[in-house]
Amino acid sequence: MNLFQQVKTLVYKDVLLEWRSKYAINGILLYVVSTVFVCYQAFTAVDSIVWNALFWIIMLFASINAISRSFVQESTNRQLYYYSIVDAKAIILSKIIYNTLVMILLSAIAFSVYSIIFRNPLADPLLYFISVILGSISFASVFTMVSGISSKAGNNSTLMAILSFPVIIPLLLVLIRLSKNAMDGLERSGSLDHIIVLLAINVITVTISLLLFPYLWRD
Repeated sequence: MNLFQQVKTLVYKDVLLEWRSKYAINGILLYVVSTVFVCYQAFTAVDSIVWNALFWIIMLFASINAISRSFVQESTNRQLYYYSIVDAKAIILSKIIYNTLVMILLSAIAFSVYSIIFRNPLADPLLYFISVILGSISFASVFTMVSGISSKAGNNSTLMAILSFPVIIPLLLVLIRLSKNAMDGLERSGSLDHIIVLLAINVITVTISLLLFPYLWRD
């Protein structure tokens, strides 16, 4: 099979396994909904700045819980089997695509629940939704890459945190600024730079993953 067919097959495999068990996705959904409810009980009403910050904090920890298990759940024997039949690039691409789909689903549900429980203060809902989609893709690409690296170091959670920190902090700052522009209803042309930066981060992260992961996978 060529690379595209391998990626398609691996993504289908991950979706099928998740659909059969539903354990992980249900646990993450419970975490998101319960966290939003706890925030509501703690704050009841918040201003737009706190509303935005709370949302991205919830999404950050939800993405860590959802993506950190990407390679942990794969046994050594299964990884050896994958190594003998597919390209390493197909492995990392399929994980990024699958985690992106999971994050988009989680983000849509979290945003809907968050908007219902808290009063929605958005002046430009479309731009905010774009920032949520870009944030989901960015979280998926960054944490998948880091999860793949840490899995080859004995699934060291400390290593994952250290490697994620230099990338995720600038990413969060850009996302918060972009979403704040959407909340304030500023001109969309003023947010174009933030969108380009997010797209560039995603392209760079995926490119580094494709270059680095085959060497890690070989070991």
